[in-house]
Amino acid sequence: MERDVMIKLLEKGHVSIPAVFLDYYDALGINENDMMLLLHIHRFVQQGHNFPTPEQLAQKMTLTVNNCQQAIGRLLKRGVLRLEQNEDDNGVMYETYSLGPFYDKVIAYLEAEHAPDKNENDVDAGELYRLFENEFGRPLSPMEGETLAMWIDRDQYTYPLIRAALREAVISGKLNLRYIDRILFEWQKNGIKTPEEADAFSEKFRQKQRGKAPSGEQPQTQPYPNYNWLEAD
Repeated sequence: MERDVMIKLLEKGHVSIPAVFLDYYDALGINENDMMLLLHIHRFVQQGHNFPTPEQLAQKMTLTVNNCQQAIGRLLKRGVLRLEQNEDDNGVMYETYSLGPFYDKVIAYLEAEHAPDKNENDVDAGELYRLFENEFGRPLSPMEGETLAMWIDRDQYTYPLIRAALREAVISGKLNLRYIDRILFEWQKNGIKTPEEADAFSEKFRQKQRGKAPSGEQPQTQPYPNYNWLEAD
């Protein structure tokens, strides 16, 4: 490598990533692709570029520009990223991204996790409701709240497994409780008890559905194809 190229690489410096990004993104219901995009936004902000475009982000990732636009929309809707309007000294308005909401949610999660007047089940149940509301982008209806309670009390699904099923529904692009209930039912029927077992089983399920694709059909290009658990055997 030529010397001037090496110098340019070194001059770019390094990026400091707070440990909370890696420790709590799963607890907040953020998938790996969205988290990586959030890290790239964090990098741009640290380097003084407070409003990277989807095109600029896509250049740093394997995602398309459209994928980046959708991911930004999800992060804004989930309330872990905020778009702020500012005004410079000349009165010109400009926009910036703020990651403050992400830190706010981590703090709220830690406060709930260590609340002295609540037992462990209360904390888990409250955080589970918040995760579902974050993903749905709205408060849960009373009937939806009852469904979550039935999963826990009647069906004895564990909190980690319910969170894994929610993530699987997000991946499949079918965000509703009926679909999540079917995922949990399929996992229970097949003896799945941990998120790790669920991940392995889900990958086998996706491979099976790929095999059902009609001959000549183009392979999926999206990072998360719409596999349908309602069509499980």
